[in-house]
This record gives sequence, C-alpha cells and structure tokens, in this order.
Amino acid sequence: MVGSSDITDREWGISGKNIEDIMEALQVADQLSTDNVLQTLKLLKVKILNNKMATSLCQKVTDTIVDYLRTMKPQGELEELCTGILTALGFQSPGIVIFKLWDRWHNNLPPNCLLIAVGRLIFFQGCPDSEGRARIRNQASWTQSIKFPALRLGCSPPWHTVLKALVISVRKHLDLGTKEDEIMDITQEAASLKAYLTLRLLFNRWSLKSNNKVTEQALVITGHLFFLMPPSKLKNQVNRLTRWLMTLISAKVVPFYISQCICQLTEALALSGYGGINLESQLENIIGMLFEQNHSLALRSFYNLIQLYNDQVIPLIRKNMQTSDPAKIVSALQVFMHVFQEVPQTEQLQSEVMHSVIIMIQEDLKPVQKALLNFIEMLGQHDYLALPQGNFIINYVIRLSESDCSNEEDIQILCSKILQMVSLPKLITLACQPSNTLAFVLLSKTATKMALRARSRGQVPYLSSFHLSPTQFISPQKLLTHLVVLSVKPYREGEFGVSSLRLLYALHPITSLHPIINSSVGQLWMKKIPQMLQILDDHTEKNLNQEEWEDRLLQFSSQSLVAIDDDSWLEQLIKVVLERINYFSDDEEKAFLYKFFGFTLRTSRNMKLIKMMISSILQTVHEELQEREGIAVALSIVSMKHLKIVLDQLQVYSAVLTDKDSSFILKLMKEHQRREWGLVCNIIYLSYSKIILESKGDIFTHLDGILAMVLQHYHNCIMEKDKNLKLEYLDALTKLTNILSSHPMAFQFKFPQKLEIVTFMMELIREEPLNSISSSIRLKAMNIIIDFRKLHPLMELEERTELLRTCYKSVLCLPSTEVLQKEASSLQEAQATVDLFRETLQSLLRLMETLIVEMPSRIQHCLELLDTWLNSQKDNERERAMWCAARILGFTAKMNNFGMDIEFSRLGRLVRLLALRCQDPVDNICFLSAQAVYSLYCILLLQKQMGRKKQGLWEEEGKNEVYSANVFYNNTFEIAKAFAEYFTKMQLTTLVLTAMEGLTDSRAKVSLAAAQLMSAVMKERGRDMIKIEEVVEGILERLNSQLEPNTKEETVRAMCLLAGNNTHTVVPMLLNKTLPWDRTNLALWKAFGNQRETTISVLQLLIGILERLHSKEETKEMAFQPVAVTCALYEMLSGSLCQEAVQELYPRLLLAILCHLYWVIEQNVPQKMVVYSKEGGPGSKSKPFDPTSCALEVVKLVFSAAAYDGVVVYGDQHCCWDLLSCPRFYYIGIMDLTSNSWLPVFHPSGIVKTCEPAILHRILNLVRSLLYSSSYHWKILARAFYAQLLWHRSVAQTLGQDLLVNLIKWVKEPNLIMKEVGLRGISNLALHPGQAESLKGQVPFLKDLLKNEARVTVQAVKSLRNIICHGKGEDIKVVFCSISKQLCPLINDERDQVKISATSALSHMLRHIDKFKPRLTTRREIYTFLVPLLLSIQDNNTEVVKACGRALTEWTNVIGWSSLTQTFRHITLSDHIQVLEETCKYLVNTSKTQLVGDLLFQSFGFLKSSQSFLRAAAINFIALTVKKLNMSQIHEDDVELLQNAIGNLRNDPVESIQSLVNTTLKKIDEYINFRSISTSRMSQISNNILKVTGIKNPERKKRLFRSVKRERDDDNQKIWRWLQSPLNSLRNRYSGRVKDIPHKSGNSDKQSTGSQVPTSESPPTEAGPAAK
Repeated sequence: MVGSSDITDREWGISGKNIEDIMEALQVADQLSTDNVLQTLKLLKVKILNNKMATSLCQKVTDTIVDYLRTMKPQGELEELCTGILTALGFQSPGIVIFKLWDRWHNNLPPNCLLIAVGRLIFFQGCPDSEGRARIRNQASWTQSIKFPALRLGCSPPWHTVLKALVISVRKHLDLGTKEDEIMDITQEAASLKAYLTLRLLFNRWSLKSNNKVTEQALVITGHLFFLMPPSKLKNQVNRLTRWLMTLISAKVVPFYISQCICQLTEALALSGYGGINLESQLENIIGMLFEQNHSLALRSFYNLIQLYNDQVIPLIRKNMQTSDPAKIVSALQVFMHVFQEVPQTEQLQSEVMHSVIIMIQEDLKPVQKALLNFIEMLGQHDYLALPQGNFIINYVIRLSESDCSNEEDIQILCSKILQMVSLPKLITLACQPSNTLAFVLLSKTATKMALRARSRGQVPYLSSFHLSPTQFISPQKLLTHLVVLSVKPYREGEFGVSSLRLLYALHPITSLHPIINSSVGQLWMKKIPQMLQILDDHTEKNLNQEEWEDRLLQFSSQSLVAIDDDSWLEQLIKVVLERINYFSDDEEKAFLYKFFGFTLRTSRNMKLIKMMISSILQTVHEELQEREGIAVALSIVSMKHLKIVLDQLQVYSAVLTDKDSSFILKLMKEHQRREWGLVCNIIYLSYSKIILESKGDIFTHLDGILAMVLQHYHNCIMEKDKNLKLEYLDALTKLTNILSSHPMAFQFKFPQKLEIVTFMMELIREEPLNSISSSIRLKAMNIIIDFRKLHPLMELEERTELLRTCYKSVLCLPSTEVLQKEASSLQEAQATVDLFRETLQSLLRLMETLIVEMPSRIQHCLELLDTWLNSQKDNERERAMWCAARILGFTAKMNNFGMDIEFSRLGRLVRLLALRCQDPVDNICFLSAQAVYSLYCILLLQKQMGRKKQGLWEEEGKNEVYSANVFYNNTFEIAKAFAEYFTKMQLTTLVLTAMEGLTDSRAKVSLAAAQLMSAVMKERGRDMIKIEEVVEGILERLNSQLEPNTKEETVRAMCLLAGNNTHTVVPMLLNKTLPWDRTNLALWKAFGNQRETTISVLQLLIGILERLHSKEETKEMAFQPVAVTCALYEMLSGSLCQEAVQELYPRLLLAILCHLYWVIEQNVPQKMVVYSKEGGPGSKSKPFDPTSCALEVVKLVFSAAAYDGVVVYGDQHCCWDLLSCPRFYYIGIMDLTSNSWLPVFHPSGIVKTCEPAILHRILNLVRSLLYSSSYHWKILARAFYAQLLWHRSVAQTLGQDLLVNLIKWVKEPNLIMKEVGLRGISNLALHPGQAESLKGQVPFLKDLLKNEARVTVQAVKSLRNIICHGKGEDIKVVFCSISKQLCPLINDERDQVKISATSALSHMLRHIDKFKPRLTTRREIYTFLVPLLLSIQDNNTEVVKACGRALTEWTNVIGWSSLTQTFRHITLSDHIQVLEETCKYLVNTSKTQLVGDLLFQSFGFLKSSQSFLRAAAINFIALTVKKLNMSQIHEDDVELLQNAIGNLRNDPVESIQSLVNTTLKKIDEYINFRSISTSRMSQISNNILKVTGIKNPERKKRLFRSVKRERDDDNQKIWRWLQSPLNSLRNRYSGRVKDIPHKSGNSDKQSTGSQVPTSESPPTEAGPAAK
C-alpha cells in the first residue's frame, strides 16, 4: 500500500502492543459494550489499511476475527466492519483469509463476513496482473467452494458471491489462452470437470424453482459454467436445462436472466459447431421461451440457432408470425428481420414469407402495422414486391397511406419508402385507380419524386411507352383525364390539385416516345402548369374562385389538345371521357367531364367524328337532371364552333318524339315510355337553352323554326296527351323559354310563333279544373307566358284582358288551402298541394307585372277586374284578390317611371275599398291591403312630386319616409290621413256619405272600418267638408240605430272631429235639440270633452254664448240656449280627458258659468222643470236636474275637470254651494269659495289655496275688466273675486295703488253688498306685509263702520283685526286703544254674528298686542273688556261661549292672571256659570277693592240693556261678586248704590229677571248683617294715632265706587289728606294683598297717584296682579 512501511514482529512496538490489546479485547467482547467493540473494530481496520502487516500477524488477526465471528455472530454495522477487516487482511495475505474456508465448520456455513470477503478477494484477484499470472490458488478455492454448496439444499447469498466470482475469474483466465498450467493452480481439464460437477451439484442440491435472488445468481453462474464444461457434457444437459428454464419462466423469474442463460447456452454450443440432438429436439421450447423474453439477448440466441438449425428455426418463426397475438407477431417480425440476412433466399422461402405476410395483412392488427411495414420495407429491398403477390402488399401499403387514415406519421413515412420501391409506371397506374383516391396525394408525390429523380439522372419518363402494355399500365389519355379531373378540386384533402399538376408537370410530354415530336405540348406545360401552381399557392379553398379555376383547367386542356394535334389520339381521349362519364359518380367532377368532353370535341376538325360523338353523348344515360344538364353544356360548348352540326343532330334526335316508326321510345316498356319521352324532350330543350346562352346571336336566326318545332313536338306527339305528358312537356319548354327571355338579344328579333304558344298556354290553363289543383300545368303555362312577355310581336289590349281574366278565374276561384289539404290523401300530399298553390299564385302575380310593364296606363283596369273577388264573401277569394291588387300597385310603385299619366278616376272608391279591407276579418287580407295602400300612396306621391317638378316648385322631401305598410296595417286613420290631401271637397263629402252607409253593415269590422275612415277623413280635412247639415243628420240617424259598440264609439268620435272643424255649424244644431236630450246627444257632448282640439273649440263657443247672453239686459223670461249650454257642459266636463283643455280656458269658463248660475237663480223657473237627467248606476234611477242644480253641478265639474278637486271638497265642507244657490247670499258664496275669511287668518282656503298663482292672476285679469260692468251680475261676481283674490300676496303686490282706491270706493257706495265686498278686500289686503301699515290711516274710516249693518260691521271688525294683527311696531297699541271704545260694545251686541266676530277679533288683537308688552294706558283699555266678556260667556250660543273663552284666555295672558288661563281655555256651555263664579272669587281675593268696584259699576250699565240676556248676566255677575265680598266692611253708600242699581229691575218685564233680582237683594241683606269677628291691626293703629292727635276717628268702611261724593269737615279733610299717604303705606304692608307696582311713564301711559272719580264710561284704574 502507498505510504506503508515493512514492520516485523520485533519492530511492532507500541503498535504490536496495541494489536495485542485489540485482540484481547475481542476475546472478551461479550463483556464489552457495543460501542466499545465498534470503536475497537474501527481502530483495527484503520491500522490494517494504513500499515503493511507481517504474515504471522495477519494470521493472528484473522484467527481472532474469525473466532469473534463464530462466538458473537455480529449484525449490522459490526458485521460490516468485520467484513471490511477481513477484506483488508486478504489484500495483504489472500491465502490466509481464503484458506480459512478449510476450517471445520461442523456442517455449517462459514460466517457471512468471511464468505463476502473471500468473494471480493476472488473477484478482484481473479484479474490478471501485469505479468499475466493469478495470485490465488484456484484449485484450492474451487475445491473448497463446491464443498459448502453440497452441504444442504440452499446457500446464502454470500456463498453465491464466492462461487460467481470464482467462475468468472476462471473463465477470464481461460479466455486469455494461457497454456502454462503452472501459472494457475488448476488445469483446463480440471476446470472443465469441476464446472461440470458444479452444474450437477447445483441441479442436485439446490432448489432453484422460485423467483428470488438465489435463483437469479444461480442462472448467472450456470451461464458461465457452459463455457467451462466439455461440449459433450453440455449437450447432454440441454434437456434438463430446458425444463429448468421453463420452470423458472412459470415462476416469473426476471426475463433478463433467462435470456442471458439461453444466449450463453447457444453460444457455447455454437462454438462447438454442432448443437446436438437434444438441442434440436428442444428448439420449439427454446424458441418459445425466447419469444417471451423480447430482449436483445434473445435476438443473439436466434442468431446462434439459425447458424445451427436454419431449416428448423424459420418455420418456427413463421409459425409465430401467423398467430393472433400481436406481441408474438411483432417479436417474430423483429427476429425474422434480425436473422434474414443469414437465411438463404430460395423461391420456397419467398413464397412462404409472402404467404405469411399476406395472412398478417388480412388480419390487419393495428399493433402489428409498424413492425409489418418495417418487414415489408426489408422485403422490398430484396425485390419481394416484384413477385406476383407483391400487388397485394402494395395495395395494403396504399391503404395505410390514405389521407383519411388516422395512422401515425412514421407509418406514413414507412409507406412512402415502400412505395418508392415500386416501378414508376405501376405506381402511376395505382395512383390513377379510383379505389386509391384517398391515397392519391401520397402516391402522386412519390411518383413525382421518382420521375424528377429519373429526369435528374437523364432518364426522362416518357409515359407514351406505357400504353404498349395496355393491360398492365394506364394509357396516356386516361392519365391526362384523371389528373385534370382531380385538379378540379385543388384543395381536396389539402393537396389534390397541386399533386396532380406537379405529377403532370414531371411526366411531360405524354404523347410521344421522343421529346422532339410535339415539343409544343411540353413548352405549353412548362409555362402553364407553374402558373396554375402559383395560383393555388396564392389562394385557399375559401377564396379561390372555383368557376374561374375550372375555366382555366378547361382552357389548359383545350390548348394541350390543340398542341397535340392528333385526331387518333383525340378520338381515344374522347372515348376515355365518355367512358368515365358513364361510370363516374361524383356530380361536380362529372359536370366537369361533360365540359371537358365539349372542349375536346370542339377541338376536333373531323366532322364525322363530331357527329358520331354528339350522337353518342345523346345516347348516354340521362336519368338525372345533372346528367341532362351536362349533355346540354357539352353540346353548347361544341356549338360555339360547330353550331349547324349540333342543331342538325338535335333535330335528328328529336324525331324520336314525333316519328312512331323510328322512335326507340316505343320499344321500351309501356310504363317507361312517357318518362323517356319527357327526358328526351328535356334534353333537347335544355340543349337549346344552353346553346342560346353560349351563342353570340347566330342561334336566333334558327329560333323561330325551333319554336315551331316545339309546337309540333306536342301536337304530333307519339304518346297519349295526359296530365303527366303535359307536365313533362311544359317543364322542358320552361327551361327553353326562361333562357330565351333573359337573353338581351332576344328582343331584337321577331318570333311569330310566340302568339301561337301563348294561345296554346291559355288553352291549357282553361282546361284545368277549378275545384282542384292536382298539377302544376297552370303554373308552368303562366310561367311560359311570362317568359314571352317582351318578345315581339306584343299582344293586343283585348288579348291581354282575356289572358288576365282567364288567369284570374283559374287561380282565384280555386278552393281554399284548408279544403285542398282535406282532400289530400296524406300529409305529404297536402303540403305539396299547398306549396303548389302558392307557387301558382306567385306566377299569377308575376304575370300581372308583365302586363303592367306593357300597359302601365291601364293599372286601374287591372284592378277593376279584381272587383268580383275583392268583394267576395269567401275569405280565400278576397285574400287572393288582395294579393293581386297589392302586387299590381307595388310593382307600379317600384317602376318609378311616371312619364305617362296613371289615372285613378275612381280614387275615392279605390281608397275606400282598400281601407275597408284593412279591417278585414282575415288578418292577412289586412296586411296585404296595407301593402296595397302604401303602394298606391307612393304612386300618388311620385305623381305629385313629378308635377311639382314640372311646375318648377320645390320637391317635398322626406314625406315618403313618414308612411310605410306597417303604418297602414289595421290603421284606417293613417290611410285617411295619407290620402286626404288628394281628394277634392266633393270627393271628401262623397267619401264620408258613402262610408256612412257602411256603418250599419252586419260585419263588425267592416262597420268599424267605415266609422274609422269617416273620423280619420274628418280629422284631416274636416274643414273642407260641405253639406255639413246632411252629414250631421245622417250620423245622428245612424247613431240612434243599433250600431256595434266599437262602431258607435268611432262614429261619435267622427262627429266630435266634425264639430271641432265646423263648430259654429254643428254645435248650434245640437244645442237646438229639445231638452232633456236623449242618450245619443249626451254621448256626443261627452265625446266633445275627450278631444283637446274639439273641446277647446266647443268650449270657446259655449263660453261665448254664456258671455254674450248674460252681458245683455236681464229679462224676466228665462232664455233656453244658456240652459242647453250648461247641459252640454255637464256632459263635456264629466269626462276625464278634458283636463288640459279646461285648464287652458279655466278662468274664463269658471266666470262664465258662475255668472250664468247667478242669472239662473234669479229666474222664475217652473216647478219640477227637468233640463238634464243623469243616469244612475245599475239598479238605480236617473237623477233629474233643473236649470239651477245643473248650473251648480257644472261649477263643480269645472273645478274637477281643471284638477282642482280640493275646491269642490272645500265647498262641500263650508256650504259654499248652498250660498251660491241663493240669490241673496250668492256673493258670499263667491267670496267664501275663493277664500273663507271666517277661518283663521293664517289658513288659506278655497280657490286661493288650491289654484296656482298663475291661474289666480289669469282670473284677476278677467275680473278687473268687469269691476265696473254694466251688468250687475258680472259686477258682483268680479268684485267678489277681486276682493278675495287679494288674500294672495302676489295678487296684492300686482295691483298697485289703484287697489285701495277701488276698495274705498266700493265701501262708500250705498249698496251694502258692495260695502261688504270692499271691506272684505281691505281685510285681505291687511294680511300682507307693508299693507297693514298703509292701512292704519283708514282706521278712523273703518271705526265709523262698526255701527253699520251686521255684515258690514263684521267685515269692518275683520279689517281692523287684520290691520292690528299684521301691523308692526308700537303703533298698534295706539290703534287698539283708539278702537277699543267702539269695539267693546260689539262684544255684547245682540247680533250673534257681530258678537262672535268682535270677540274673535279681540282674541287675535290681544295675542298680537301681548308681543309688545302693553303699558298702563293700554292695560286700562284692556280691563274694559273683562265685564263684557264675562257677561257674554253666559250666552247660550256655543260659538259665542267658545269665542269668549278664547278672548278671556288671551286677556289673562296679557293681564297676568295665569291661574285662570286654563279655566278659560277649556270653557264649555255647560260649565260657564262655574267658570264665572271662579273668576269672581279670584277677582275679589286677588284684586283691589277699587277694581272690583269699578267692574261692578261697569256692570250697572248692562242692567239697563235692552237685551234681557245681558240684564240677567249682569245680575249674575253682581251676585257672584258680592257673594265673595265682605259686605259688612263695605261703605253704606256703596251698598245702597248697589242695592238701588239692582232694585231698579224689580219690575223687569222678564219674570225670571224679577226673581233673580229679588234673590240677589235678599242675599245682599244677608251679607250686610254678617259681622266679622276679627279686627284688622291696621284699624287699631289708626285709632291710636287719632287718639294721640285728638282727631275724631272716622268710619273705617271700604269704598267700592269712586263716584260717591265724600262729605267731610275742612279740618278733617286736611287730616285725612295728611294721613292718606301713611295709611296707604301701612295698608300695603299689612293687608297681605298684592302690591301696586308703579309704572314708568311712557308716550301714552302715565302714573296716577291722585284719587280719580270713575264714571260708567271710563276704564277702571289698574289694581290687580302685576302685569307680566
């Protein structure tokens, strides 16, 4: 080892000692821990690896380790370390370790560590050294190695390692060829013998029948033994080996090991040169095992077996090729390909191989395809494809290469490689076979590649040599035809066209064996084919023009044939084309072949050949239409160069139709004769039509003769003329006439036979039954007539009329489609019948168009011929006729050529008819009529535009865009609107009168349409109507009859429109009808309110009537017309659709009807006079109305119709309608309805609240002009409105300075109503900011009016109230004080209205004054209202009591008596005496005696009132007050004054008052006699002071009334004055009453300190609780 040193036993030193320690430790390893042992072994291994040991030391260490292994049997890491130590020792002294195997192991195997180490040493040491010598003794090793396997039936893997390494080592040394036995310790013979013994030992002692590592290693060892054993011994063991291997296969041993073993066996036997009998007998088993292995070693085995047994192995391989297992087949093919080079190629082998391949092809197993193609490719390399069976294989390859095959790309590549092994002529022949179409692309590409390769080698593939063997290869004519046909669809399967052209390009020229002959063909192809290929490259299937491409191909073919210039070659080509036509199935390519035939034949200059070929193609199959068209196309192409020959041949051929002697048709079976006659006829006429298309004009010189021959074909027909024959004939003739009519040159020639044919067609049409449509004869006949429409000579007018009448009758009179379907025997037949009828009708429509083109000025004549069917009772006839009418008018409108006049002399009748048909019960008739109407409209519009253009006027643009057929559909209104401008006045009137006749039609839709037409015409041209009276009476007459509801509604609408356009004529006629009106008249008036224009027009007229009549001087007799106007308005306004119109006329209408109401309530209306009757609901009676109630209801309806229902509700709640119904209170009703001033001032109401300001201003503008009208009614109405409109701020601001002047003027008028209205205006004016201030100057004027008539007084009070309540600043207190003396008596006025108004006004004034903190003077004035209020509170009128309660509540708030506020606020009629008593108690207890006296003295004045109620109330007040006073302390004079005042009423005329007086006086007496027990401290102080001063003590009684004169001595008076001040101070301190707080002096209030003497008219001094 590198870096090691030689150390002897003596030189070991410490190292030796260490080894000894290690050895000693290992001897007692059972006493050491595993870790210690592990560390010891690691240390030992390191020392051995790093040092070269002496042999003796190696022996000792080896023995120690082996002993350790025997005793401890370590596992895991310990075992690995021991193995490493032994291996390291073996590298230094191999013999010592190997010879340990010779130890006695007592029939046990050595330790695994030892075996593994020996195996490693043998394998490593078995390699020769640089001198070619072995370093171990193989003899000893082998002897000991085979000793242990013999001990038992199994062996551990380590032993296998030893044996495997030994065998491999020996074989390697023997393979080196060493012949000196002394180099080895074993001879070759001994090795062979031991190898044989080892094999026997393995078979005898080992159980090698399971799948495990032992078996696998045994197979490896056995394989190496085969090369060491003697060949004879090995051959004898073949059978046993085979059986053993088959067993292992069953045990699922890894195939590799089995394949390796068989391969080594065959190689060992092959080296001997002979396999032996046993191997031959086991060939089938061995080959079977090899096929299952599928490994490269198996292929080596087959290779070895082929060398030994060729004849026996090949059949066994073929046998596997013919199984049904794809895997075996693939394996067999791979094996055969591997050994094929070693097999002699005999004919028998070729035959057998081809047979096997054919069988595999027939089975066609997909997993085998790729392997089979590889095998076929190999066969092709050995010329197997040239064998007779090769065609079958080639076809198989072609099938796999088809373009629609889903094979993989590598299969396609294999197919291409195989096909390149086929000869070019054969490959091209295969490519052109129809069965190989799908593989054409691959075949053609392959052939092209081969041809180009041959050309590059100088071997030009002239295919003209191919036809020398026509049975083997394709002819040039067929090749050219096939390639050209395939090029028709160039993108089929991606590359059909490109592949065909490229192949054609690679094979040119195809007509000669020499390139010099016909070189022009090659030059042509060299130029044209690349151009066509470039076209295909530049396009795709989507954008390639197929027609142009086909033309290019045909031109290319034609030019090629011209270049060939060989009639014999051309004749063969034509025959090929005909043959292909007869057997080709693809329609598109077949059509191309017909063209190809035509171009080919056209190229020929051989007339005989041309005739022969034309005759031949006419004799070809022609059952299908595509075939007949192909023949016709071919003939048309030939006719371009040989027209005369073609026409002659067709004439000859047509003889079969008329010549019974020569016709082949009669030779057919009878059931096929008629069909064949029609087909021949079809071919002939179709050929003529195609020739006409291709002709440049030459054919037309022969055409009249052709038409004559056409008639002869039918008249001289060899067959019986039945329906089918007619159909066949007409079908064929249609093709001819259709093409003829479309050719532009046809109109330059005359065809006399045209009229004959048209007449003949009319006869056929007449022969058709009218009760069925079993055939298309009439359809086809009309189509033929249509085709001849413009050909000369033209038909005369009579002939056209007869033709049109005949066709009308033949088509329009047919049964309905429903009937036709019922008569059909099946659903298919029914559907076919319906389709046939539709086509027939369309043909009739086209026929009419042709006649219109010829006679456009006779359109109305064509329409008139339809009258019979347009008015038919049958739906189907009307519908068909309408189809015709719509088509005629539609086509005329589209002609757009109105150079000649198209007159509609009966336009009105036509429009009426079409309009009624627009409402036909059949919906489709409505639709068609709409189309017809629109077309007629377009015609008239275009005529009008042309006329304007001729006159030099501007053209109306966009008018035709307004209407459409959809607009006219079921829309009579739009029809009338569109045509209205085209009628004269007389035509309009006539139209309406005639339409009126249709109102009573029994058909609902017809009558409705008539009504709609009337209303629509009246809407558009109603103003141009004449004979209005006749129209109105006629409509009324029909409305009174039984009309359909919808018709009646529309008729009423028509009358409404008539009235809107002729209001001044219609409305008076209706108003003059006798009242009450019937339902018809009422319905008319109601309708007048549903149309805005009519409503406005009629309302304006009605308003004008009311205004005109009521502006005149009033008459005592009631006029009739205004009453009728109100009845009309009632109906008009009762609808819900007149809101917009009423709002537009609302102010004027409202004033007019209110004025009429005022007028009518003043008339002497007869009792129970009924002018209007309102129908009730179901089961209820109608409600009659007299003129007044009717007018009042109209007033309500005016508000409702104008969307001011709130005014109506307000009027109901506040009895406005009752006021308006009374002449006396009418003006009050107007004012209250406008805005009720009785409500709180801050609450808007009535018209002012509901209507918008704009409406209020409109009303104001109207009434301002009527304020001074000569009519009293208008003046009252206007002023009432004027005054109440001032409530609204915007109105008051608008009027300006003239406003107050007018109001003052009205107040000063003697008329009380005018006074009240003026005051109402002032009151409303005062509501607005700024106006109240300006009105303060009118307070004296208004104050004077407080003593006027009740309503004037009330309005004056309201005016003053509003001035004060809406005034600003301190001045309002001055104003209040200035009117208080006049206002206070009104609180107790005997008129309740005045009383309530004054009391309510007082409450509002007090509330407003309280905001400015009233001073002393104002408070004195306020105190004067307390007694009147307390007296009025005793009133029996609830409203008076409530008003007093509100006033007293505000009074207490101002004065500061807050404890009584709630008492007064909730006062009622039942508790007012109790409230009065509580008030008196509060007054006595909290006020000064002087104030009580003043209030009592004020009440004395009411004892003299003329109102008994006030006298009694005053007595009650006095009684309740006295009751609370201490009368014993009242001065005798005051008591006497009180008794005298009450006693004056002892003789009152009212007994209840007398009784009340007596009771009160009696109680006063009782109160006087009552003496108080306690004496006040104030009295004692006064007495003491008087005693000291020596003055006599005066009486200490209280004085109530300051009006009593005090008589005192002068001295006493002085003393009294001197003591008055201190006494007052003492009294204020000790009386316990509320102090009198002095007030600062102001502008009007001054502090009073002296004694005052009040009178009954002066206010009492303030002596109550302090003010707020």
